[in-house]
Amino acid sequence: MLETSARLLKLLSLLQSPRDWSGADLAGELGVGVRTVRRDVDKLRNLGYPVDAVPGVAGYRLGAGASLPPLLLDDEEAVAVAIGLRAAATGSVAGIEESSVRALTKLEQVLPSRLRHRVRLLQSVAVTPNDGAVVDPAVLMAVAAACRDHERLRFDYRSHDGTATVRTTEPHRLVHTGRRWYLVAWDVERADWRTFRLDRMEPRIPTGPRFQPREVPELDRTTRGVAGGGYRYQATFLLQAPAEQITDRIPNTVGVVEMVDPGSCLLSAGSNSLDELLLYVGLLGVDFVVQSPPELIAHLQTLTTRLAAATPA
Repeated sequence: MLETSARLLKLLSLLQSPRDWSGADLAGELGVGVRTVRRDVDKLRNLGYPVDAVPGVAGYRLGAGASLPPLLLDDEEAVAVAIGLRAAATGSVAGIEESSVRALTKLEQVLPSRLRHRVRLLQSVAVTPNDGAVVDPAVLMAVAAACRDHERLRFDYRSHDGTATVRTTEPHRLVHTGRRWYLVAWDVERADWRTFRLDRMEPRIPTGPRFQPREVPELDRTTRGVAGGGYRYQATFLLQAPAEQITDRIPNTVGVVEMVDPGSCLLSAGSNSLDELLLYVGLLGVDFVVQSPPELIAHLQTLTTRLAAATPA
């Protein structure tokens, strides 16, 4: 039985190379007869591998199927795939960051230690341009694994002002905004959903016990935490414009828009800079009123006085 299984794996590896194989060639590689090759091909087909017959040469090739069967990778291929997934996970290709993390988590779980060392070595000397916050790939993988396995995660966390705390969470999902990675999790001590920036996090390994996943928070709560959480200032503006007009211009990971009436809406957003908040809203080209925080209202009054003084008499 073991011999047959090993032969099937080698046959699958041969068929994954980009060429057509005759039955005689496969028989020679495997050290069996052509009739045994035909039986092994039928076994692969029964397992879901789309092995196509090649007309004219009485041979075989691996085709495309309706579903994705397991793939066999040699050492060099596994390292190449892992490096590529790590690069995609940083946001180098828009729209595939989270799926890249899921795939990379599965791959690194089964990588032999010798290959895992090579991947980390290559990653340590490679430079990936990124204008967002830098996240250690090891942190990304640890958090993704905790989300997948429903295991409690404890970590040291630095707030925007540098305050250090230890948080105990039930991790739910990762969110990538194009510039930063966030963890959406149930904070055990605070008994509420929270968002945490991964670049400010240092997981404590090993993880804690498994937990029963809670009901997923509504999307607006998640995006509100990403848009405003982790920043020094959380601001609210009353905009004199329809909510749909502003929503089309502001991603939900940057700000949360709520309708007040058909002609106005509330915008909630966060930043570490008061000037950045005012500039961002001012460039929307609509009338607005700052509702909070008090520091932003005072800063706007000072800025208004300064700008008025700069006007020629």
